[in-house]
Amino acid sequence: MDRSHDVLHISASGLRAQSARMRIIAENLANADSAAQTPDGNPYQRQIPVFRAELDRETGAQVARMTDVRLDDREFRSVYQPGHPGADNEGYVRYPNVSSLIELMDMREAQRSYEANLTMIEGSRRMLERTLDLLRR
Repeated sequence: MDRSHDVLHISASGLRAQSARMRIIAENLANADSAAQTPDGNPYQRQIPVFRAELDRETGAQVARMTDVRLDDREFRSVYQPGHPGADNEGYVRYPNVSSLIELMDMREAQRSYEANLTMIEGSRRMLERTLDLLRR
């Protein structure tokens, strides 16, 4: 298998991995303010994507794959809201362990990784086009 195909395959796997990461980040952000609905209930729990480099049998190249999504075990936030239906006996409501700032930083990192993989694909495509142009002459 030629190297240009490997670059395209590896970069495409990176695009898929970062796209999956952004979907999880978006879900975390969408649920950041969803409180527990009952006093003994749990609110949304932040999700964390798990990635691993795997050998692609077709190309023999190492590719990035999201292999799992685990739950963040950090404590939930508690907010004093005695009138809320999810308030406990002391008036506190449990909110997700999602920090919008952390999610936005993760999203920015995922965006940069996505753009880097896209740049690699575009560069490889340009080199293949130039090679074809040279062969036509």
